[in-house]
Amino acid sequence: MTSALWIAKTGLDAQQMRMAVITNNLANVSTTGFKRGRAQFEDLMYQNVRQTGGQTSQNTTLPSGLSLGTGVRNVSTAKVFTQGNIVQTGNNLDLAINGRGFFQILMPDGTTAYSRDGAFQTNSTGEVVTSNGYPLQPAITIPANTQSVTVGRDGSVSAQIAGQTAAQTIGTIQIADFINPTGLQPIGQNLFMESTASGSPQPGNPDASGLGSLMQSALETSNVNVVQEMVDMIETQRAYEMNSKAIATTDQMLQYINNNL
Repeated sequence: MTSALWIAKTGLDAQQMRMAVITNNLANVSTTGFKRGRAQFEDLMYQNVRQTGGQTSQNTTLPSGLSLGTGVRNVSTAKVFTQGNIVQTGNNLDLAINGRGFFQILMPDGTTAYSRDGAFQTNSTGEVVTSNGYPLQPAITIPANTQSVTVGRDGSVSAQIAGQTAAQTIGTIQIADFINPTGLQPIGQNLFMESTASGSPQPGNPDASGLGSLMQSALETSNVNVVQEMVDMIETQRAYEMNSKAIATTDQMLQYINNNL
């Protein structure tokens, strides 16, 4: 009887974790380039009471066995890398990736992080950086007296400088892709880090070799679907209530046994 209590307890833990994932998705519904998480579970070990296919006589076997489950556990919170909506902003340094790929960001410790957030700005030296001041890689520096910046679908960056007739090419933005983007390690600040599961980064020019193209003056929104998250929240709440009810019912059964001993 007490096994039912422990099974229901694992169900409560699982649904509580799923609710946390859903809540995080909803909290980041307005976060640029955010990718929704999805809670994944697996059933625990089974107590094998009667083996499937066991002999019941010399010529007959069990068509099915008797296995008692021991509950559920959290396996992962996988990121879903579907394309978010692309909205026009009018800012020349806002960039969106239409397709596969990540912007490469240089971290303070010298490592490279990856992001779908293309809300870039310039620092005091004209270098293109993220909202937190981390430089875009390869580095792009906007010259002084630049009147406008143009970024092509293929990542080419040119600047129209005051007093010059022709635009000046100032660099090329490269993006990187991974064999398994779901294996990237989220670290916050709209950034991901390479991991063993993700594989090595495969950098290249946008709009080539299967990589997405760049769209200037646009940003990719979060891929969180509020309606879907609300439905998932209701489903999670009901599952939590049912596991709570299972604990209460098991307790009543144990109480009945104790009262009748």
